[in-house]
Amino acid sequence: MIQKNFNSFLIIIILVVSSCVSSPPKKPDNICEIFKEKRSWYKAAIKSETRWKLPPYVLMAFIHQESSFQARIKPERTKLLGFIPWRRPSSSVGYSQALKNTWQDYKDETGNSRASRTNFSDSADFVGWYASKGFYQGFSSTDARSLYLAYHEGYGGFKKKTYRKKQWLIRVADRVQTRSEMYQKQYWGCAKDLKKKRFFFF
Repeated sequence: MIQKNFNSFLIIIILVVSSCVSSPPKKPDNICEIFKEKRSWYKAAIKSETRWKLPPYVLMAFIHQESSFQARIKPERTKLLGFIPWRRPSSSVGYSQALKNTWQDYKDETGNSRASRTNFSDSADFVGWYASKGFYQGFSSTDARSLYLAYHEGYGGFKKKTYRKKQWLIRVADRVQTRSEMYQKQYWGCAKDLKKKRFFFF
């Protein structure tokens, strides 16, 4: 009887933990549908915008590119001898694909010591935090392309134009800009509805 109760307890714990990790949205190409489905994500995006001045549509374009809205995604492992799973190419994890050291810098600077890279709200705050560093250097908050290049290369690397040797990265940054503009047009059409009080209860 005790063993049966213990097993039931473990199942409940597993279900609770699993439920804490949100699944990707059903319609990732429409920011309005994303926010209607994931109301907590909308709240997190608005909170990040208020704090760091990064528009929700730019934020969501970043996260779409980095993780396709998958909470626990990591870079694929490299192959030793062409077939043996080996090390991962970087320490990036989660929605924002933040590197371990950069994430630690974020936690130290913001005081968000319990922040998790698999938590959407923390990831949204991280992206806003990192982007805001560019605003002091003259970056426009809607220039998703430049912000993404700096996000990938670092602001020092962006200044040195290291991305010029990475045509694949330039193409990715262009896609982020295109998605940001698409999300922006969609967002303008639903922003008023999203601001209604009922969308803050979930």
